[in-house]
Amino acid sequence: MNYRYSHTIGFLSVSGRGFNNPVDLVIGDGGLLYVLNRAGSDVAERMVSKRISVCTVEEDYIGEFGMGGVADGEMMWPCAIVMSDDGYLFVSDEALNRISIFDKDGGFVDGWGIQGTRAGQFNRPAGIAFDAEGNLLVADGLNNRVQRFTPEGRYLDGWGKAGGGGGEFNVPWGITTGSDGNIFVADWRNDRVQKFDADGKHLAVFGAPGGSDGQLHRPAAVTLDEDGNLHIADWGNHRVQVLDPEGRFLAGFRGNAGMSAWSEDYFRANPDELEERQKADLEPVLDPLTIYDTRDESASIEKYFWGPTSVRLDNDGRMYVVDSCRHRIQVYQREATPPD
Repeated sequence: MNYRYSHTIGFLSVSGRGFNNPVDLVIGDGGLLYVLNRAGSDVAERMVSKRISVCTVEEDYIGEFGMGGVADGEMMWPCAIVMSDDGYLFVSDEALNRISIFDKDGGFVDGWGIQGTRAGQFNRPAGIAFDAEGNLLVADGLNNRVQRFTPEGRYLDGWGKAGGGGGEFNVPWGITTGSDGNIFVADWRNDRVQKFDADGKHLAVFGAPGGSDGQLHRPAAVTLDEDGNLHIADWGNHRVQVLDPEGRFLAGFRGNAGMSAWSEDYFRANPDELEERQKADLEPVLDPLTIYDTRDESASIEKYFWGPTSVRLDNDGRMYVVDSCRHRIQVYQREATPPD
């Protein structure tokens, strides 16, 4: 599994060009990227930053829509974003316990969901994905289950309960489907990914708690490539891991970011800040006696992932890693494997 770092998109911004604690993205028609910004705490000045930013992989800024709040079309703790086959954007909101639907131009279309523990109700809905029939699968975090709905919000079925056994969950977060209809869930507090068939029958477990290759610590998201390899945003280990369909470790990435084009534009307009940046040590050598886990490295070394929350793949072999705490997306290009 061979990816090379390509470039970085984004930098911190309250609004406009840039991101604010991005948590997920979806790739739309024409390669447009819809980037979901959670924007931290719920204080008034953060409301404008809870938005969906629209840009391209070439770093063209298109616009933004949405903002923080509780009204239709507003968001408080947005968590995941997906696009239906007919071009509508679906956004899960953990705080509001609802799914909001927008058209691709940002117009609010509909929303549904209510807090509770009964079938069809939510308690911190997180990851969302469409199944092969176009129904919406929701990782219902604090209810420790997966639920399935029609796009209009009619409950169909669900499975799972709290626990650590096969088919049980401890705060499921990310969810995706394979080309064969199988369903994969990032089981956050159980430090693993679980595999189910299209009807919710438990099939397999990938990963185990830890920081070694193939082990996971609070996985946030999972997606599959055309070969069925799992690409996992290993949030607690501040890395992305790739496992084969049997769960064997193939590759791992800690991040290799440089400045984005948007950052370069900013520093050209603010040369004093650029001068200070050039003086700074962006890759300090850390005292190993003071390092407790990879978070210390990621917080200190700018090129590393710091809290990756999502990984997405496009049809051109690119891997997009949503690097939440550094307010950016790192883009990697898959390269052909040389023949033996």
